[in-house]
Amino acid sequence: MTIKILPARLANQIAAGEVVERPASVVKELVENSLDSGATRIDIDIEKGGAKLIRVRDNGKGIVKDELGLALSRHATSKIHTLDDLEAIISLGFRGEALASISSVARLTMTSRPATQEQAWSAYTEGREMAVKLQPTAHPIGTTVEVLDLFFNTPARRKFLRTEKTEFSHIDELIKRIALSRFDVTINLRHNGKMIKQYRAAKTEVQAEKRIAAVCGSAFVRNMLKIELEHQGLKLHGWITTPEGARQQSDLQYCYVNGRMMRDKLINHAIRQSYETSLKPEQFATYVLFIELDPHQVDVNVHPAKHEVRFHQARLVHDFIYQALSDALAQSAHIDKPEITASAFHTQEPSNDADKGLNSEPTHQPVSERVYDAVDKIPSYPGRSDYNERRSEVREASIRSEWIESKPQPSKAKTSERYAEPAPSKQEVRAYQELLKTPDLEPISAPVGQDRNAEENESSPAAVVESLGKAICMASGRYVAMGNKQGIHLVSLAKAEWLRVNGQLSTRNGSLKSQPLLVPLSLKLDPEQIQVAERLETLLLTFGIELKKRNHQAMMVMGVPQPLRQQNLQQLLPDLLSYAASSLAEQANLEPSRLANWLSSHITQVKSDYTLSEAIQIIADIEQLWQGNLPLNDQTFVKPVDFSATIAALEL
Repeated sequence: MTIKILPARLANQIAAGEVVERPASVVKELVENSLDSGATRIDIDIEKGGAKLIRVRDNGKGIVKDELGLALSRHATSKIHTLDDLEAIISLGFRGEALASISSVARLTMTSRPATQEQAWSAYTEGREMAVKLQPTAHPIGTTVEVLDLFFNTPARRKFLRTEKTEFSHIDELIKRIALSRFDVTINLRHNGKMIKQYRAAKTEVQAEKRIAAVCGSAFVRNMLKIELEHQGLKLHGWITTPEGARQQSDLQYCYVNGRMMRDKLINHAIRQSYETSLKPEQFATYVLFIELDPHQVDVNVHPAKHEVRFHQARLVHDFIYQALSDALAQSAHIDKPEITASAFHTQEPSNDADKGLNSEPTHQPVSERVYDAVDKIPSYPGRSDYNERRSEVREASIRSEWIESKPQPSKAKTSERYAEPAPSKQEVRAYQELLKTPDLEPISAPVGQDRNAEENESSPAAVVESLGKAICMASGRYVAMGNKQGIHLVSLAKAEWLRVNGQLSTRNGSLKSQPLLVPLSLKLDPEQIQVAERLETLLLTFGIELKKRNHQAMMVMGVPQPLRQQNLQQLLPDLLSYAASSLAEQANLEPSRLANWLSSHITQVKSDYTLSEAIQIIADIEQLWQGNLPLNDQTFVKPVDFSATIAALEL
């Protein structure tokens, strides 16, 4: 076939495949144009599910007469003019294809009057190649776009439309999403002349809650938590629900980036990950979240339907969302049940104190006003309306050059990041902890296990192991056989894992480096724990644990050392302070070695089956960390293999 330039009408209809998928697609483009024009009221009339009529009227700025015809041309828009504008888009629409594509598959009439004109004008077109017909008409300030007989000239596409009820349900869901994105705009939706939905502009917190209830239901409002965080150019605000507000389907998940509706994989993954320890596999989180950032830091021109975006700092955005939501869920559990430890937050029912905020708000405060700390306040961008007034004081935090990607530790022990095998069960973990036999009172100055096994070693005829030698093979998946000139000996990989963590936590060569958290973590503590934290501030800083008192009931975790980065700090640190308190009750001082041993015993992760390459890596790590001081006389770590009975049997 010869190459030919497509007729303009056919080219536009192909382009319309991106924009005009179904009637809801037309409504989306027209309503977004109304929002971009500064409208505060939008009336939408639908007939026959949108197949017969779609009419969108707004009170926006309007279009002057001389530009009406141009507005119906392809790639004609007032929203961007240069490449620089494309790199910092703040409007919902920007491609200039919507009206041209819609007019190519329907009969479109656009009537508009700006405030500078006394007369309104109407433009009518049926396809790109036909001249736009202009005529004067009566119309208030604003614009009305009327779309008749969708797909009238493309019957092959019209037959793929679903039933009237189904098509209208898509429009209804779309308007719900738009209503949640702009609380300051009144939106009315009619179908076949009947008022279906009426979303009045919300100017107060109570009115905003009414709109949320109208869209998401009263159960969402009863269980929702208000999120409001700012950090290094990122702003996250909106509402999430506690696990009690979860649903069996993902129908109440609304997310917006700079006011634009999104179904972005990165964002969804971060949200889903923050709920992974609190929801059952068949449950879905519910939320209404708004992400705002510098328009230069996000590319919205990467998806035909503009449903996905690309972040310049994707990992930062992912971890910011993840930590913010995880922290909010954990803090809400502390507020609701102060006597419950953080590890149980996802299994407890909220008490009557659930409405208390982090800053000791009155008990009559509505649940949606549980506002979480914000840091590094940034200004809003043009086109964004901050309808959520701040109810809690913004705590400024110093800007840090480093941040970490902190993830909560699931209740089950899991495999280290470098391994892909399944994590061991709780029973296996307990068995390995018994196998470690590492008492809290063991001094670090002596090799691990030296005093404990002294009597055993004196009575044991086995030779003393001088070095580990080379790895030969695995035994039972948990031990590695190693050999040198002395012979063969087995090394317990469970104990080797403990030694690796203990070596990483050793302070013999100086203090550990504190790695600041991306979002400081609030810990609900009792007075005794806070007193212990203040008393041991120097010791904790030696281990890289940086705590800052927030009030008489809570402290902020500002940073932790690398070995604690991926631990459940909500559970680990209160337990650590409780252990320190009991130790101080027994004696005046707490040795760093005891603290290191306690931490090692509580964060060491072991597996039920190791490969030889994994074993070699562990042995290499501990030899480097311990620098020739490994406890080779500890027979819970390494034990020579006696082949005398086997040799005797072979000589028979």
